[in-house]
Amino acid sequence: MLNLYALDIFSMSEEQKINRRDFVKSASIASLGLGLATPDFLRSIQPKPKNKLPQWKGFNLLDFFSPDPAKSRKGTTEEHLKWIADWGFNFVRLPMAYPHYLKIDHSKNITPDEVYRIDEQAVDKIDQLVSTAHKHNLHVSLNLHRAPGYCVNAGFYEPYNLWTDQAALDAFCFHWNMWAKRYKNVSSKKISFDLVNEPSMREDMNDQHSKRSTVPGDVYRKVAKAASESIRKENKNHLVIADGNDVGTKVIPEITDLNIAQSCRGYHPGIISHYKAPWANKDPENLPEPKWPGQVGDKYLSRQMLEEFYKPWIELVNKGVGVHCGECGCWNKTPHDVFLAWFTDVLDILSSNGIGFALWEFQGDFGVLDSGRADVSYEDWHGHKLDRKLLELLRKQ
Repeated sequence: MLNLYALDIFSMSEEQKINRRDFVKSASIASLGLGLATPDFLRSIQPKPKNKLPQWKGFNLLDFFSPDPAKSRKGTTEEHLKWIADWGFNFVRLPMAYPHYLKIDHSKNITPDEVYRIDEQAVDKIDQLVSTAHKHNLHVSLNLHRAPGYCVNAGFYEPYNLWTDQAALDAFCFHWNMWAKRYKNVSSKKISFDLVNEPSMREDMNDQHSKRSTVPGDVYRKVAKAASESIRKENKNHLVIADGNDVGTKVIPEITDLNIAQSCRGYHPGIISHYKAPWANKDPENLPEPKWPGQVGDKYLSRQMLEEFYKPWIELVNKGVGVHCGECGCWNKTPHDVFLAWFTDVLDILSSNGIGFALWEFQGDFGVLDSGRADVSYEDWHGHKLDRKLLELLRKQ
């Protein structure tokens, strides 16, 4: 191979030096064409797609997750939000159950009329958490985890079906207009509206284990378009996000022209993320032991399967649609070393493609605090049990 540096650089004129640099550059480029560059190097010099959404990183906060406020967990404090910000995170997602902020008798089945009975004091409490998060420079994404007529979980009677009943869609739009109006003058840098958590069709809206299928694309488009218009009626610049179809797993091509970002999930495969979870498995005690990578049941689990899973989402970023991973993580029954090995690959794939993430959750079974794992040496953190290894994995992304 030609020694490009054999020429006596000290005896050259300035013009000769410029010509030599151009020659070296041209020869290096030509060498790539001769197959001398590795695939890793070629990938490294290719420009990464620019995600229209910021690469937010943070947590889901479950203060308003329960349909019954009396059954809510202990709330997020300002100290918690300060820790989140001090650790370098910039995002929190609030998955809300709409009955949580209604003035109704929570011991009885709700009626369609009661869906409109907003409890202003309950809304003020949500607003207080939003304002405190903003005080600590955290973007807040409001999400209807339970929307009128749909929730990925059962446990609360729904009087109709969001995907099939106009009355449910009208109520859905009413709720989103209410929230959009409340934050009418708040920048999209600080607030976003995540329409409905993990959509799917279900034969019986009140039976968690009834047959489930994909929401037809035209139906999803109708619902998302109506809700986004009810939000942007208050502020045309409001930022709207739609969770992926099939419980957050699949891109929604039918809405890519609607200026709505999309949210994926970091739970694939479920045998890792929801190992022994009773709400996700019909026979949770008789599952194959998770490994990463490795053979689990009839499948070999590997990074390659993750790359295939996220490929459509990365392509969506390339098409100019904003993408964020609104939920990710692992229940506390998966062995910790398996969880961290798998999650390292998940986060690396997301982060290397400019896609941010929010761990489910901050404090609790999936969280960095008080997760109740039996195989973790916790660090004491102001009276809480901190999973330092998980925290540092999240921080380095």
